[in-house]
Amino acid sequence: MGRTLVLACALLAAMPAAAGELLVGNKSADTVWRISLEDGARRAEIATGAAPHEIAVAPDGRTAVVTNYGHQAPGNSLTVIGRDAAQVRTFDLGTHARPHGVRYMPDGRRLLVTTEGSGSLLMLDAATGAVERAIDIGDGVGHMVALSRGGDVAYVSKIRAGSVVRIDLATGETLERPAGAGAEGIEVAPDGSVWVTNRDADTVTVHDPHSLAIRATLESAGFPIRVVFTADGRHALVTNARAATLSVFDVASHGTVATVALAEAGRDYRQTLLGEAALPIGVIGDPRRPRVYVAISGGNEVAVVDTVRWDVVDRWSTGNEPDALAIMPPAVD
Repeated sequence: MGRTLVLACALLAAMPAAAGELLVGNKSADTVWRISLEDGARRAEIATGAAPHEIAVAPDGRTAVVTNYGHQAPGNSLTVIGRDAAQVRTFDLGTHARPHGVRYMPDGRRLLVTTEGSGSLLMLDAATGAVERAIDIGDGVGHMVALSRGGDVAYVSKIRAGSVVRIDLATGETLERPAGAGAEGIEVAPDGSVWVTNRDADTVTVHDPHSLAIRATLESAGFPIRVVFTADGRHALVTNARAATLSVFDVASHGTVATVALAEAGRDYRQTLLGEAALPIGVIGDPRRPRVYVAISGGNEVAVVDTVRWDVVDRWSTGNEPDALAIMPPAVD
């Protein structure tokens, strides 16, 4: 059995848990773990390409796609994981290197992928991996991608440029406006506004979805790196990598609801890009439980946060350097 197939726990992986599974991309290990949402037990370890950075799950919940960013050598592929453990494929992106952000279109037939090496937003056939369009988004390190609720507009954050780009997917027309220094995380709120984490500015900016004008600027100290929303749309969740905290904002009022400490006092963390630190990055809300999951990259674990008390209630082991998180829902007959 080669590295393009499952490394371990194949029999368990073929029997998805009733509660669904948390997919964890382990960047240094070049793997994705499938973790039971019931108890945090590992159900499978799946080999990917080099340095899996982001994960997207198809609208029907049957397939997940992983961007293989590469380590020192640039990556240029995607790993496609089916619900069945044996269903693993690779899409080659050719000259489009350093794939990072990834989203499925609402119909599940196409994928959007940012490629830092070519400064592009790719539209791919989700079944074959064929590149249907490559939209030039210019220099500035286009990193993460978000999608409007209707699926007709994409938004890309640009780290070095400190900006956000709006892309009309029908015409390919782009609009770029400032966000903040080190713009990285990006997501569309239930009301359509675009939220961007600006890691070097220690802010989160909230943008008009059409003009990209900044509607609000929120303080989020300690290298804010990702933003997502809870399933009910009430809260924005921001991971602060250097501070090792989770900022929780009220979406309607933009007020701070809680700041959750994610690091354990007295614990030794491994060396990361920000030194020996917990380094939380990926974050996702559980659609069925009052929980949030945060990848603790420097601790090789996922912190489980209770959304009633807003504190850490459990820690689940992962592979080396967890980052991207996604949820694969339970199978429906």
